[in-house]
Amino acid sequence: MAKKILIIEDENHVAEYLQDIFQDQGYETLIAASSAEGLEMAASHRPDLITLDLQMPAEHGTRFYQRFRKDEDLKGIPIVVITGQHSPHRSINPDKVAAMVVKPFEPGELVAIVQKALGEE
Repeated sequence: MAKKILIIEDENHVAEYLQDIFQDQGYETLIAASSAEGLEMAASHRPDLITLDLQMPAEHGTRFYQRFRKDEDLKGIPIVVITGQHSPHRSINPDKVAAMVVKPFEPGELVAIVQKALGEE
């Protein structure tokens, strides 16, 4: 059974790009355009991994992260932060997530990071 990745990204073209990268590797994908939708989808679909954009309208990705980590049923899901911020460690402690990737990124490097976070390397 394919592992499931939840992509939380407000920019449609970036979300679709990530979806293409992951689906090409055989992963099932879900897309949430906001942190609120992402939290709801994480609870209902139980993904194996979440990619999280930090800069989103309405609610910053760090709010999602804070609420997510308080949920006992979800907090064990690895999160890979994918952001345009050049200092994402100021928003989220890098020791608390599986990885931080700054846009632009190389697809092969992202896939390797995801595989490692999923224990597939």
